Amino acid sequence: MPPTAIWIKICESDALRRSSQTLTVVNDAAYIFGGELRPREPVESSVYRIPKRQDAGIDSILSASADNAPQARVGATSTALNGKIYVFSGRGGVGMAPIEENGALWVLDTTSKDWSQVQPRDPAGPRPAGRSYHAMTNDGQDTIFIHAGCPEKGRLSDLWAFNVAERTWRELPAAPAPERGGTSIAYTQGKLYRMNGFDGKTEQGGALDVFDPKTSSWQTVKFDADGSQGPGPRSVSCLLAVVVDGQPSLITMLGEHDPSSLGHQGAGKMLDDVWIFAIHSQKWTKLMVEGGEKPCPRGWFDADVAGDTEVVIHGGLAESNQRLGDVWLLNLGAGMRS
Repeated sequence: MPPTAIWIKICESDALRRSSQTLTVVNDAAYIFGGELRPREPVESSVYRIPKRQDAGIDSILSASADNAPQARVGATSTALNGKIYVFSGRGGVGMAPIEENGALWVLDTTSKDWSQVQPRDPAGPRPAGRSYHAMTNDGQDTIFIHAGCPEKGRLSDLWAFNVAERTWRELPAAPAPERGGTSIAYTQGKLYRMNGFDGKTEQGGALDVFDPKTSSWQTVKFDADGSQGPGPRSVSCLLAVVVDGQPSLITMLGEHDPSSLGHQGAGKMLDDVWIFAIHSQKWTKLMVEGGEKPCPRGWFDADVAGDTEVVIHGGLAESNQRLGDVWLLNLGAGMRS
């Protein structure tokens, strides 16, 4: 039988309506920052904390006027490492130009509720250019990865690693073509996984690209992206490392599979499916969801793991072109079977 899981609605609020935001989980709470309510117009830069439980309340832990708060932004990325949230770049307004911070990352200490910036040790050293709709993850130890995304014009396929302790950037081999925005990456079992995205003409699919830091090389796992043997092509989705039936796995879900003719001003065709990739067998399985309530189809949302067997998602853009303000928990452990 296919694996099953349960969606639990945590909360919904007009204050949380947005897309192209960041969501990061630290210590059983989700932190939401940035995004847009109207195309390319960043919402204020408050940070909202959502406890990981049903009917949770919303706590605005940092207002936009907080000391040293980062500039409001759209299409930034975030990752949690050692209890802190790291944010990189994004767009700051209706223009296509990204926020350029010369390789610096914003850091939110969720204990002290303070923002700070981590600057590269060598101001003249190599560093990734500012960008939006890129992808970001970390190795769980001391390294943050930045990949692809959109500069002012075109798209990227580069891969960068930032050592937090040494405050140094290192450029790694670029991922397989084509260059893309709205792609997804995840780190697990000592390797980095990349899939999906939009190359300016079509949504990408049918390939899971794998980077091995030990050999500094990429390999590609091909699959049928037919919605039956494997997930269909999509962008502005997610890819996360989870554990399913005790086995290391990847999960991807939702996303846009047919872009709007209006570009960023409109909503394309959205998906509501969830897929599990078993790393040991290198096979995809479509997840069956128990119960009647689940998130509506969407893209341009954000998601993060909350432990090995849970995923939190928030907001995004519905096919109606409305920004969403709901927060959901996908429980892979309750009733999970295969």
